[in-house]
Amino acid sequence: MESQELRKVGLKVTHPRMRILDILERASPRHVTAEDIYRQLIEHDEDIGLATVYRVLTQFEAAGLVLKHNFEGGQAVFELDRGHHHDHMVDLDSGKVIEFTSEEIERLQHEIAERHGYVIEEHSLVLYVRRKRGAAS
Repeated sequence: MESQELRKVGLKVTHPRMRILDILERASPRHVTAEDIYRQLIEHDEDIGLATVYRVLTQFEAAGLVLKHNFEGGQAVFELDRGHHHDHMVDLDSGKVIEFTSEEIERLQHEIAERHGYVIEEHSLVLYVRRKRGAAS
């Protein structure tokens, strides 16, 4: 994402915004906490405080650049909104977040809503999982 993307959503191009956007683009895994971003900034000798990281993430979320997830039992994590819907599994032991897509699950959700007289406007599916004993990592 470049500076024109920030301007397009009505945000001024500032050094903190560009650095945080860069970290989000390169994030692996794609879901990071504000503290993860702050640690990376410190590692690169950036003078950007944690409060600024939170403020920028809130601005990015409001502008539709970033998705914020509040998975149970953990802190909020952020990911760039890449424009495609996906669901999540959260490993209860490690905290690892796994993204997945399933056309079958999407179809079933729409069928269930329709059966009850509704249309889905938006949804979020999070499965909280634990690795089976003896399963490979």
